[in-house]
Amino acid sequence: MIAFVLGGGGMLGANEVGMLQALADAGIQPDLVVGSSVGAINGAAIAAEPGPDTADRMADMWAELGKRDVFGSGVLGQLKQLMRTGVALHDHEGLRSMLEAQAGGRRLEDLPIPFQCVAASIERAQAHWFTEGPLVEAVLASCAVPGLLPPVRIGAEHFVDGGLVHSIPVGRAVELGATEIYVLHVGRIERPLTAPRWPWEVGLVAFEIARRHRFAEEMARLPEHVVAHVLPTGEESAPLATVRYRDSKGVRPRIARARAATAAYLEKR
Repeated sequence: MIAFVLGGGGMLGANEVGMLQALADAGIQPDLVVGSSVGAINGAAIAAEPGPDTADRMADMWAELGKRDVFGSGVLGQLKQLMRTGVALHDHEGLRSMLEAQAGGRRLEDLPIPFQCVAASIERAQAHWFTEGPLVEAVLASCAVPGLLPPVRIGAEHFVDGGLVHSIPVGRAVELGATEIYVLHVGRIERPLTAPRWPWEVGLVAFEIARRHRFAEEMARLPEHVVAHVLPTGEESAPLATVRYRDSKGVRPRIARARAATAAYLEKR
Protein backbone atom coordinates (compact mmCIF):
# COMPACT_ATOMS: atom_id res chain seq x y z
CA MET A 1 0.00 0.00 0.00
CA ILE A 2 1.36 3.40 -1.01
CA ALA A 3 0.76 6.26 1.42
CA PHE A 4 1.36 9.98 1.07
CA VAL A 5 2.14 11.63 4.43
CA LEU A 6 1.87 15.43 4.36
CA GLY A 7 3.24 17.48 7.24
CA GLY A 8 2.57 20.95 8.61
CA GLY A 9 4.31 24.26 7.93
CA GLY A 10 2.00 27.13 7.00
CA MET A 11 2.80 28.95 3.76
CA LEU A 12 5.81 26.66 3.33
CA GLY A 13 3.24 23.99 2.50
CA ALA A 14 3.59 25.15 -1.09
CA ASN A 15 6.61 22.84 -1.23
CA GLU A 16 4.26 19.89 -0.90
CA VAL A 17 2.39 20.94 -4.02
CA GLY A 18 5.58 20.75 -6.07
CA MET A 19 6.23 17.31 -4.64
CA LEU A 20 2.70 16.22 -5.56
CA GLN A 21 3.24 17.47 -9.10
CA ALA A 22 6.44 15.41 -9.41
CA LEU A 23 4.71 12.32 -8.01
CA ALA A 24 1.90 12.76 -10.54
CA ASP A 25 4.43 13.22 -13.34
CA ALA A 26 6.02 9.90 -12.30
CA GLY A 27 2.64 8.15 -12.25
CA ILE A 28 2.75 7.49 -8.50
CA GLN A 29 -0.71 7.52 -6.93
CA PRO A 30 -1.53 6.90 -3.25
CA ASP A 31 -3.77 4.25 -1.76
CA LEU A 32 -3.89 6.28 1.46
CA VAL A 33 -3.34 9.94 2.35
CA VAL A 34 -2.54 11.19 5.85
CA GLY A 35 -2.21 14.90 6.66
CA SER A 36 -1.51 17.32 9.48
CA SER A 37 -2.10 21.09 9.58
CA VAL A 38 -1.44 22.58 6.14
CA GLY A 39 -0.73 19.03 5.00
CA ALA A 40 -4.40 18.32 5.71
CA ILE A 41 -5.39 20.95 3.13
CA ASN A 42 -3.07 19.56 0.48
CA GLY A 43 -3.83 15.95 1.37
CA ALA A 44 -7.59 16.45 1.30
CA ALA A 45 -7.37 17.92 -2.20
CA ILE A 46 -5.49 14.90 -3.54
CA ALA A 47 -7.76 12.40 -1.77
CA ALA A 48 -10.93 14.13 -2.95
CA GLU A 49 -9.90 14.60 -6.58
CA PRO A 50 -7.21 12.07 -7.51
CA GLY A 51 -5.78 12.61 -10.95
CA PRO A 52 -2.80 14.04 -12.83
CA ASP A 53 -4.23 17.58 -12.99
CA THR A 54 -5.13 18.05 -9.32
CA ALA A 55 -1.67 19.18 -8.19
CA ASP A 56 -1.54 21.76 -11.01
CA ARG A 57 -4.88 23.18 -9.87
CA MET A 58 -3.52 23.28 -6.32
CA ALA A 59 -0.51 25.26 -7.53
CA ASP A 60 -2.88 27.87 -8.99
CA MET A 61 -4.82 27.97 -5.73
CA TRP A 62 -1.66 28.49 -3.68
CA ALA A 63 -0.46 31.24 -6.00
CA GLU A 64 -3.76 33.09 -5.51
CA LEU A 65 -3.93 32.79 -1.73
CA GLY A 66 -2.99 36.44 -1.31
CA LYS A 67 -5.97 37.45 -3.45
CA ARG A 68 -8.42 35.11 -1.76
CA ASP A 69 -8.27 36.97 1.54
CA VAL A 70 -8.13 33.70 3.44
CA PHE A 71 -6.82 35.44 6.54
CA GLY A 72 -9.16 38.39 6.45
CA SER A 73 -8.35 42.09 6.55
CA GLY A 74 -5.32 44.05 7.71
CA VAL A 75 -3.99 44.91 11.13
CA LEU A 76 -7.13 46.75 12.22
CA GLY A 77 -9.29 43.77 11.34
CA GLN A 78 -6.93 41.47 13.20
CA LEU A 79 -7.11 43.63 16.32
CA LYS A 80 -10.91 43.66 16.16
CA GLN A 81 -10.99 39.89 15.82
CA LEU A 82 -8.58 39.51 18.72
CA MET A 83 -10.78 41.74 20.86
CA ARG A 84 -13.86 39.70 19.93
CA THR A 85 -12.37 36.26 20.62
CA GLY A 86 -9.48 37.02 22.94
CA VAL A 87 -7.52 34.14 21.42
CA ALA A 88 -7.03 34.61 17.66
CA LEU A 89 -6.15 37.19 15.00
CA HIS A 90 -8.50 35.74 12.37
CA ASP A 91 -11.76 33.84 12.09
CA HIS A 92 -12.30 30.66 10.08
CA GLU A 93 -14.51 32.12 7.40
CA GLY A 94 -11.93 32.85 4.72
CA LEU A 95 -10.34 29.42 4.97
CA ARG A 96 -13.73 27.75 5.26
CA SER A 97 -14.93 29.43 2.05
CA MET A 98 -11.85 28.23 0.19
CA LEU A 99 -12.24 24.67 1.45
CA GLU A 100 -15.96 24.56 0.71
CA ALA A 101 -15.29 25.73 -2.83
CA GLN A 102 -12.99 22.74 -3.23
CA ALA A 103 -14.75 20.05 -1.24
CA GLY A 104 -18.38 21.18 -0.93
CA GLY A 105 -20.32 18.94 1.43
CA ARG A 106 -18.07 15.90 1.05
CA ARG A 107 -17.44 13.49 3.90
CA LEU A 108 -14.19 11.77 4.82
CA GLU A 109 -15.62 8.28 4.49
CA ASP A 110 -16.84 8.95 0.93
CA LEU A 111 -13.57 10.16 -0.63
CA PRO A 112 -12.13 8.20 -3.58
CA ILE A 113 -8.85 7.71 -1.68
CA PRO A 114 -8.91 7.01 2.08
CA PHE A 115 -7.86 10.15 3.93
CA GLN A 116 -7.26 10.95 7.57
CA CYS A 117 -6.10 14.13 9.27
CA VAL A 118 -5.13 14.87 12.83
CA ALA A 119 -5.91 17.66 15.29
CA ALA A 120 -5.17 18.20 18.97
CA SER A 121 -8.10 17.89 21.35
CA ILE A 122 -7.92 20.58 24.01
CA GLU A 123 -10.16 18.80 26.50
CA ARG A 124 -8.33 15.47 26.26
CA ALA A 125 -4.86 16.87 25.52
CA GLN A 126 -4.52 14.13 22.93
CA ALA A 127 -4.26 13.60 19.21
CA HIS A 128 -7.59 13.04 17.49
CA TRP A 129 -7.73 11.39 14.09
CA PHE A 130 -10.63 12.32 11.87
CA THR A 131 -11.74 9.26 9.92
CA GLU A 132 -15.35 10.16 9.16
CA GLY A 133 -17.64 13.15 9.10
CA PRO A 134 -17.58 16.46 7.20
CA LEU A 135 -14.26 16.94 5.41
CA VAL A 136 -14.17 20.73 5.75
CA GLU A 137 -14.63 20.67 9.53
CA ALA A 138 -11.89 18.08 9.96
CA VAL A 139 -9.41 20.07 7.87
CA LEU A 140 -10.29 23.32 9.66
CA ALA A 141 -9.59 21.63 12.99
CA SER A 142 -6.25 20.29 11.77
CA CYS A 143 -5.24 23.78 10.58
CA ALA A 144 -6.33 25.82 13.62
CA VAL A 145 -2.96 27.34 14.49
CA PRO A 146 -3.14 28.65 18.09
CA GLY A 147 -3.20 32.43 18.18
CA LEU A 148 -3.79 32.70 14.44
CA LEU A 149 -7.14 30.88 14.20
CA PRO A 150 -9.57 30.05 17.02
CA PRO A 151 -10.13 26.45 18.15
CA VAL A 152 -12.69 24.52 16.11
CA ARG A 153 -15.58 23.10 18.09
CA ILE A 154 -16.85 19.72 16.91
CA GLY A 155 -19.37 18.09 19.20
CA ALA A 156 -18.35 18.72 22.78
CA GLU A 157 -14.65 19.19 22.05
CA HIS A 158 -12.41 21.97 20.82
CA PHE A 159 -9.57 21.23 18.43
CA VAL A 160 -6.38 23.05 17.46
CA ASP A 161 -3.56 22.50 14.98
CA GLY A 162 -2.53 18.90 14.36
CA GLY A 163 1.12 19.88 14.20
CA LEU A 164 1.13 20.11 17.99
CA VAL A 165 0.70 16.35 18.29
CA HIS A 166 1.72 14.85 14.92
CA SER A 167 3.58 17.24 12.66
CA ILE A 168 4.64 14.59 10.10
CA PRO A 169 2.51 11.54 10.97
CA VAL A 170 4.50 8.70 9.43
CA GLY A 171 3.54 6.37 12.27
CA ARG A 172 -0.15 6.69 11.46
CA ALA A 173 0.44 5.54 7.89
CA VAL A 174 2.31 2.49 9.19
CA GLU A 175 -0.54 1.70 11.60
CA LEU A 176 -2.96 1.78 8.67
CA GLY A 177 -0.93 -0.74 6.69
CA ALA A 178 1.29 1.35 4.42
CA THR A 179 4.29 -0.48 2.97
CA GLU A 180 5.68 2.38 0.88
CA ILE A 181 5.51 5.92 2.26
CA TYR A 182 6.23 9.20 0.51
CA VAL A 183 6.92 11.91 3.10
CA LEU A 184 5.98 15.40 1.92
CA HIS A 185 7.25 18.13 4.24
CA VAL A 186 8.16 21.81 4.19
CA GLY A 187 11.92 21.51 4.65
CA ARG A 188 12.56 22.44 8.27
CA ILE A 189 13.67 18.91 9.18
CA GLU A 190 16.64 19.45 6.85
CA ARG A 191 17.89 22.50 8.79
CA PRO A 192 20.10 21.89 11.85
CA LEU A 193 18.85 23.59 14.99
CA THR A 194 20.92 26.09 16.95
CA ALA A 195 20.51 27.33 20.50
CA PRO A 196 18.06 30.26 20.81
CA ARG A 197 19.60 33.72 21.10
CA TRP A 198 16.45 35.80 21.54
CA PRO A 199 13.35 35.36 23.72
CA TRP A 200 11.03 34.75 20.73
CA GLU A 201 13.27 31.94 19.50
CA VAL A 202 12.88 29.87 22.66
CA GLY A 203 9.37 28.64 21.88
CA LEU A 204 10.18 28.02 18.23
CA VAL A 205 13.21 25.90 19.02
CA ALA A 206 11.32 23.98 21.70
CA PHE A 207 8.51 23.20 19.26
CA GLU A 208 10.97 22.10 16.60
CA ILE A 209 12.67 19.72 19.03
CA ALA A 210 9.30 18.17 19.90
CA ARG A 211 8.14 17.76 16.28
CA ARG A 212 11.44 16.47 14.97
CA HIS A 213 11.93 14.09 17.89
CA ARG A 214 8.64 12.33 17.18
CA PHE A 215 9.30 12.16 13.45
CA ALA A 216 12.82 10.82 13.99
CA GLU A 217 11.53 8.17 16.42
CA GLU A 218 8.83 7.02 14.03
CA MET A 219 11.28 6.83 11.15
CA ALA A 220 13.72 4.83 13.28
CA ARG A 221 10.96 2.38 14.24
CA LEU A 222 9.80 1.68 10.70
CA PRO A 223 9.28 -2.06 10.18
CA GLU A 224 11.71 -3.72 7.81
CA HIS A 225 9.04 -4.26 5.17
CA VAL A 226 8.19 -0.53 5.01
CA VAL A 227 10.07 1.77 2.64
CA ALA A 228 9.96 5.52 3.29
CA HIS A 229 10.95 8.24 0.83
CA VAL A 230 11.59 11.64 2.42
CA LEU A 231 11.14 13.88 -0.60
CA PRO A 232 13.47 16.89 -1.09
CA THR A 233 12.15 20.44 -1.12
CA GLY A 234 14.80 21.97 -3.36
CA GLU A 235 15.39 24.68 -0.75
CA GLU A 236 18.72 25.41 0.89
CA SER A 237 16.96 26.22 4.14
CA ALA A 238 13.53 26.89 5.58
CA PRO A 239 12.65 29.27 8.43
CA LEU A 240 11.29 27.88 11.69
CA ALA A 241 8.42 30.32 11.38
CA THR A 242 7.43 33.35 9.37
CA VAL A 243 5.28 36.32 10.25
CA ARG A 244 4.52 36.79 6.53
CA TYR A 245 1.98 33.98 6.51
CA ARG A 246 -0.27 35.92 4.10
CA ASP A 247 2.43 36.57 1.51
CA SER A 248 2.12 34.31 -1.55
CA LYS A 249 4.64 36.12 -3.77
CA GLY A 250 7.28 33.40 -3.59
CA VAL A 251 4.87 30.49 -3.92
CA ARG A 252 5.34 29.56 -7.58
CA PRO A 253 9.17 29.49 -7.42
CA ARG A 254 8.98 27.40 -4.25
CA ILE A 255 6.61 24.95 -5.94
CA ALA A 256 8.86 24.76 -9.01
CA ARG A 257 11.97 24.05 -6.94
CA ALA A 258 10.25 21.29 -5.00
CA ARG A 259 8.91 19.76 -8.20
CA ALA A 260 12.33 19.70 -9.84
CA ALA A 261 14.12 18.34 -6.76
CA THR A 262 11.53 15.62 -6.20
CA ALA A 263 11.54 14.65 -9.87
CA ALA A 264 15.33 14.19 -9.72
CA TYR A 265 14.99 12.09 -6.56
CA LEU A 266 12.30 9.87 -8.09
CA GLU A 267 14.41 9.23 -11.16
CA LYS A 268 17.25 7.90 -8.98
CA ARG A 269 15.28 5.87 -6.45
